[in-house]
Amino acid sequence: MRYALLTLFFLSSLAAAEDSRYCDTLNFYLENDLFGETDLHYTNGIRFSCVSPDLSSYLEDEQLPPWVRKVNNKLRFFHRLKDDDDPELQRNLVISLGQLMFTPSDNDQKEVIKDDRPYAGYLYMGFAYHTRDEEQLDTLEVNVGMVGPASLAEASQDFIHDLRAIDKFQGWDNQLDNELGLQFVYEHKHRFKLTNRWPHQDFIAHSGISLGNVATYLNMGGEYRIGWQLPEDFGTAAVRPGGDNSAPGKGDIRHCSLPICGLHAFISVDTRLVARDIFLDGNTFEDSHSVDRRPAVADASVGFSFLVHGWKVSYAKVFRTREFEEQQHSHEYGSLAISYSW
Repeated sequence: MRYALLTLFFLSSLAAAEDSRYCDTLNFYLENDLFGETDLHYTNGIRFSCVSPDLSSYLEDEQLPPWVRKVNNKLRFFHRLKDDDDPELQRNLVISLGQLMFTPSDNDQKEVIKDDRPYAGYLYMGFAYHTRDEEQLDTLEVNVGMVGPASLAEASQDFIHDLRAIDKFQGWDNQLDNELGLQFVYEHKHRFKLTNRWPHQDFIAHSGISLGNVATYLNMGGEYRIGWQLPEDFGTAAVRPGGDNSAPGKGDIRHCSLPICGLHAFISVDTRLVARDIFLDGNTFEDSHSVDRRPAVADASVGFSFLVHGWKVSYAKVFRTREFEEQQHSHEYGSLAISYSW
């Protein structure tokens, strides 16, 4: 947590520099099950991300090697060309720093709890390339980090529990061993505007794939939004890989002069067909604690979001189905997202 706060301060300094702004949008995401009055399983996720200004004009610079410009022009994914062969695309780079934390149900047990999930943490950096127009957003993302004690999950949890005078978990000596984590993610989002009148409504469908020793899965889902002055983005971002919705598009309302620029509610669903989850399957190359992973998992969330003077603040309650066979109940947690765009 302390390292993450230092990173946020550093990114904020970069973003505030008038002569060389590296961040057009700065995001903070926090997911924690204390919002759901529990402290187990997926117990905490935190991520900071910096979204660059639109890079399209720079990528056409003739000083760049021809192969770079050629590859960039090919990265149109599902975007249709306009009549003048100009796709009118916006391109952004996204740099992220995040940490995930997982614990079993019993915080007092010092030995391995065989029928409950392993202790695990993941500290990572992510690098993503976004291509978008008014209707579609494509994300290519690479996450690199460490699973195990090097993730600093135990120290982070102990620090927060000390601050809040909460009992510490006693079984962190049984966490997964150190392992380099790699994850390659592609996700496609498509926004359908349903109405242009009050109440404004849209639906954002998404589908994607993740490959790597951290997580291998196919996912798909969608988000329905209804309210006043919907933002020109691709939904409510989450800690999960590919969850960023990029910088706001042209005509976004969040820089209005009113006390509140927009307000809406949302319902979203994400389903995953999982072939690999290191936090349940255990270490890849060494023997470790593991449980019987379920092949399909779904998240359903309901929440609200408001826009004010460049800020977008969202909160959702998330309900997750059982992730492993020995798990007795579904899980729930709160998800908070705060974004500022210059």
